[in-house]
Formats: sequence, structure tokens, C-alpha cells
Amino acid sequence: MQEVLYRLWQMLLGWGFVGLVYHSADRWQGPGHMLAPGWLDRLIPFNPQAIWLYLSFFLIIPLCYLICPRQRVIWLRSSMQLSALVAGAVYLLWPTTMDYPLNEAHSPSSSLLAALIRVDSAQNCLPSLHIALTVLAVWAAADAQHKWRSVLLMAWGLAIAFSILQLRRHLFIDLLSGAALAMVVGWGCWRMQWMGGKSRQRGKQ
Repeated sequence: MQEVLYRLWQMLLGWGFVGLVYHSADRWQGPGHMLAPGWLDRLIPFNPQAIWLYLSFFLIIPLCYLICPRQRVIWLRSSMQLSALVAGAVYLLWPTTMDYPLNEAHSPSSSLLAALIRVDSAQNCLPSLHIALTVLAVWAAADAQHKWRSVLLMAWGLAIAFSILQLRRHLFIDLLSGAALAMVVGWGCWRMQWMGGKSRQRGKQ
């Protein structure tokens, strides 16, 4: 139980910080620059039914915190926090928005999407933190000793990415930049953690 509480606390520090930066940037930034959809964005039809898969993001993050190797928990927290800081700086310096489709259907999925739209930012598009956090979480939980679990998590992450495009919450360029942010920050935090571990080992010798 103590281990679970430790992991949930680290998740709160990481994910909670992301939420703080995300909403603060949305409040303080100026009008967003309109992003134009690319050919892939135009190819994928708008589908409110994708809201259920989109919201599974709120399951995959805590799951990955709970199952990732213990030595990666701090890395995941730090990577999330640094990703939020970098993305927040971009949101403030170059805010972006997009042309969102009308959600006129009458269904449980459409109603849930409408509720999401009311609380989510109409800006903060590039880079996508939704994808950045998904990439980091799956990266942390991927484990050679659990190959099938890792494959399923990767497939789940890709499905979440596709649902974002289906819902038109982001454009493909937002997803690419979010994934790139996660890779650069994740590698940087891993490098710093590895160097810190080597320094501690030398100090003990």
C-alpha cells in the first residue's frame, strides 16, 4: 500500500503540475495564431464517438505510474514537469488555435464532447501535451520483461492519438510536436538521472 501511495503522490506532483501550467498559460496568453489543417487532418473525418477513447488518456497515465519500474517513477514525474514548462513557454510566446468543427449531433458521445469543450482550452494547440504525456507514460511502462503488455500500451497510445485527430482537438502537427517534445525531454531527464546516479556512486567510493 505504501508503494502505491508513493507512486500516486509522484503522479500528483507530475500530472498536477502539468494541469497548473496548462491552465495558467491559457489564462495569460494572447489571441492564438490559426493553424491550418494538413492533408492527413482533412483525410480523417470528425467523429464524436472517439471521445471515449480520447478520455482513456485519464486511465493510461495513472496505470503507467502504477506499473512502470520503480526507478522510472521519478523520471516520469520530472519529464512531465519539464514538458509542461517547455510547452507552457511556447503557449505564452506563440499561442495557437484552430478551426474546431461544430458538434451538432445529439448522442451521449456528443454531449460528453460538448462538456469537454466547455472546460478545455480553445488554444494551447502546439505542442500537444495530451500526446507528450501519453508518450512519456508508455515509455516509462514499456519493459522488455513484459513485451506483450508493452505492445498493448503502445497500441493504446496510438489509438488515443488517432482519437485526438478524429475529435479535432488537435492537428497532426500538434501531435508530432508533442511527441518530439516528449522524446527530447524524456531523453534529457534520463541523461540527467543517469549522470546523477553515476556521481553518487563515485561519491561512495
